[in-house]
Amino acid sequence: MVEVVGVRFHPAGHIYYYAPGTNEYQRTDHVLVESQQCLQLAEVALGNRELPKNKVPDKLSTIKRKANEADFATAERNQADAQKAFQIAKKKIESHHLEMKLVKAEYTFDRNRVIFYFTADGRIDFRELVKDLAGVFRTRIELRQIGVRDEAKLLGGLGPCGRPICCASFLDDFTPVSIKMAKDQGLSLNPTKISGICGRLLCCLQYENNLYEEAKHLMPRYGKEVTTPDGSGKVIGLNLLNQEVKVRLYSRETPVTYPAESVQQKKRHPDPKHSKHKEEKKD
Repeated sequence: MVEVVGVRFHPAGHIYYYAPGTNEYQRTDHVLVESQQCLQLAEVALGNRELPKNKVPDKLSTIKRKANEADFATAERNQADAQKAFQIAKKKIESHHLEMKLVKAEYTFDRNRVIFYFTADGRIDFRELVKDLAGVFRTRIELRQIGVRDEAKLLGGLGPCGRPICCASFLDDFTPVSIKMAKDQGLSLNPTKISGICGRLLCCLQYENNLYEEAKHLMPRYGKEVTTPDGSGKVIGLNLLNQEVKVRLYSRETPVTYPAESVQQKKRHPDPKHSKHKEEKKD
């Protein structure tokens, strides 16, 4: 077991593990740590705890110290300067006629580097832009291309539900989301209704997906022949949450809805000719 502390560099960001040394850290504490050869201000997301060795990196950096009032003042000053850097970089991008959208700019705590986050449809040759920016800011320049989901996570906003978007609130990582999840939950497949502000499928589609998958396995599939208290028919609808099956009976024109436990799927009987052929082939 290894004692670690988990920290974040951005709200709802990925958690990185550091060694606590001889100190105790609580959740929401702010600390100074070294990241990518730069000093950074981070927030403690997980206080001191022990984890198996295979769950943490082989080499752990040690937290430098807790942040003080002077450190917070420095962070505020860096944030104000980053906003100015954003506007300057935006004009430089326009002057270089680059097809890229600048999303955010930030200084590392020690001002050893300025990081610019941007989105683009493909690869961008920004070598001349980097030289131009380095001449203005007199420090190391780093441009990071990110995806549209990362853009939404950095900028935040309100989702279709009217609440702050999940990725900027509490999701520390993105999980795969598929259109199949929307189908299983009986949602409209209209892209505008199942997509977030990033233009991708809503992250919340996967929150209850396991429950829908379990319910789906306990019920007959669409189009299958079933036996009901009123006779045989075919499944034409499923309500997974209420565990109900809609059946079009062969003896009626109007579909009937039944509780799932009262409906049994008919077993397919093997074709005698096929079975005989299989036995002859075996002999």
